[in-house]
Amino acid sequence: MSFANILVLGRDGQIGSSLVRQLPQAFPDARITATEADEIDLMCNDSIAQAVRAINPDLIVNAAAYTAVDRAESDTEAAHQINAVAPGVLAEEALRCGALLIHYSTDYVFDGTKTLPYLEDDKPCPLNVYGQSKYAGEIAVAQTEAYALTLRTSWVYGAYGKNFLLTMLRLGKERDELRVVDDQIGVPNESGTLAAFTIKLARKGASFLKERRGLYHFSAVGQTSWFGFAQAIFADFPNPPKLTPISTKNYPLPAQRPMFGVLGAQRLADTFSLTMPDWRIGLDECLTQLKNRP
Repeated sequence: MSFANILVLGRDGQIGSSLVRQLPQAFPDARITATEADEIDLMCNDSIAQAVRAINPDLIVNAAAYTAVDRAESDTEAAHQINAVAPGVLAEEALRCGALLIHYSTDYVFDGTKTLPYLEDDKPCPLNVYGQSKYAGEIAVAQTEAYALTLRTSWVYGAYGKNFLLTMLRLGKERDELRVVDDQIGVPNESGTLAAFTIKLARKGASFLKERRGLYHFSAVGQTSWFGFAQAIFADFPNPPKLTPISTKNYPLPAQRPMFGVLGAQRLADTFSLTMPDWRIGLDECLTQLKNRP
């Protein structure tokens, strides 16, 4: 059964904005409602519940999150409400109306001490408030027993919003040299690719997905460091800035980051026959999109 009434939260975010552009073509007959904080207040549980009940969707995609990792260290109440409490409320409402919930989480639920890709069964141990709040959100969703797919991803970037790619491109025009951390390892995930594969999942239908609810790692293939990511960004630039690798200790931030956050996505491949491409492909597509933007 295809979805006829889709609610997307986080319309202006990286994944949300990509979903809004791609969903109408994938589900041309569906009613698609995309909201932002001014329409559904994630700080207010009643606002969430009332909005979902008014829309009565059969698919909810929660692309909204508190993603300011360093600010979360001091803004703990908002991070917890948006990342931990609100997803639980959405899951409760999804259960009430029989909807499927797709909810995104993060590699920051792990402490980064592994050297092989993290699997869904590995025990989370977040190092910072953001990771703690996202892990609490995973638990809240699971405890409702709603039909939900929780998709962990990492290092999200894209042509819109605030992210590493756009920061590098901006700084590359302003500075001759950029110092970039080289000892944190992860997988860059382009928001358009994440949206496209979310839609591939959704097109498998409500019944199929509800039977396979649970936690999945949702990530491109490969791995790199932030420095390696920056190298790839500027690889074809005619006059790129000089890139200098530095260690995490030379770039102190309020929130501690996991040193290794690669997510193994074999469960996704085995369950849904979906494997995302190498992370470099998403980067090439995003850079082309930026180049051709009017």
